Amino acid sequence: MFSVLPRAAGSAMRQFQLPFARSEPRTSLLQVRFAASATLRLLEDCLEVSYEGTPMRFNYVWLRDHCRSASSYNSATHQRSLDTGSIELTLRPESSAVEDGQLVLTWPGGHVSKFSLGWLAENSHEGRKTVMEQPRILWNANVYQNARISAAKWDKFMSSDSELKKFLQNYLLYGIAFVDDVPATVEATEEVTRRVSLIRETTYGRMWSFTSDFSRGDTAYSQLALDRHTDTSYFQEPCGIQVFHCLRHEGTGGKTLLVDGFYAAEKLRQRSPENFELLCRVPIRHEYIENTENHRNHMTGIGPVLNIYPWNNELYMIRYNNYDRSVMNTMPHDTIQRWYVAHRELTTELRWPENELWVKLTPGKVIFIDNWRVLHGRESFTGLRQLCGCYLTRDDVLSAARCFGLQA
Repeated sequence: MFSVLPRAAGSAMRQFQLPFARSEPRTSLLQVRFAASATLRLLEDCLEVSYEGTPMRFNYVWLRDHCRSASSYNSATHQRSLDTGSIELTLRPESSAVEDGQLVLTWPGGHVSKFSLGWLAENSHEGRKTVMEQPRILWNANVYQNARISAAKWDKFMSSDSELKKFLQNYLLYGIAFVDDVPATVEATEEVTRRVSLIRETTYGRMWSFTSDFSRGDTAYSQLALDRHTDTSYFQEPCGIQVFHCLRHEGTGGKTLLVDGFYAAEKLRQRSPENFELLCRVPIRHEYIENTENHRNHMTGIGPVLNIYPWNNELYMIRYNNYDRSVMNTMPHDTIQRWYVAHRELTTELRWPENELWVKLTPGKVIFIDNWRVLHGRESFTGLRQLCGCYLTRDDVLSAARCFGLQA
């Protein structure tokens, strides 16, 4: 197992080092202020703050733009009141000081901005480079099973905020979470889903219930085995959360396959960083074409297989669906072969048996899957198998988690 967890802001700041050597910047009207925990230097193009041993640089326009005074920022709505377009781009403070743990800047005209040093450290570019946006525990089957994560129980989940918080924490850390003892109906599945977030209506409807009747132009509506994949890769913004509930199954087979795509991707990054980078950089097209008696759709989504935040290289989305990947025409000839090599290496990692978590979905067990992280599939099956489920809006799930004080 390996975890992707943030360090405390102070610790992260102390450990931060500049990524490359730089020549000493030229200063004008050099002003140095010493405080118990900070040193300031007014440079020509920015303010340099050394805090707890870490140098941080703040653009002057940025500092004025982020002023939290009552005239610049509405603390009740957490919205900016200041018109950024009105800030003079050559603006410089007339003076700077550290007072009682705060940076105090006085601007031409007399306006005063105050920032706590802790807030500056947390929101500096140097600070954000060392902190994960969302802590995660990356897993293979053995790691997840040994963690012995208990499923939430329907009755308590629907009535207890502490149970909901624990569920959300498991979901954030592992990308999957379960609720057991849910009545085996579409209505109860919708109810337990709405406890977590808003339902995202798509071309498949709001709540969907299907069997292997080929009623839609998708192999999911069959008895065939499905290889690991993420859903709605053909959306410009793939659905964030996938919910499944098996209402009944009168037959054999049909186990659900789960693979932590981030675990596999991080293995690739460690072993072949150049292939990882290529899969992050090259956009490809996914497509869904449906032309049946009752449904007509033609959807296209474009994006790289792996998506990272550019400031800290944190992986935040995998878009992997070999079924729906469209014509490869978004990269030049000299890149195609290298892309296939990189894609094959990721595919090999995703298909290692030790990375496969197999779960038998039975009536009463509802699974929530982070569709931006965890790939799902299934084995073939016989007999009547009825599933229901839906997609959730990712933003609202993460909002619910943040309202409980969880990092997301």
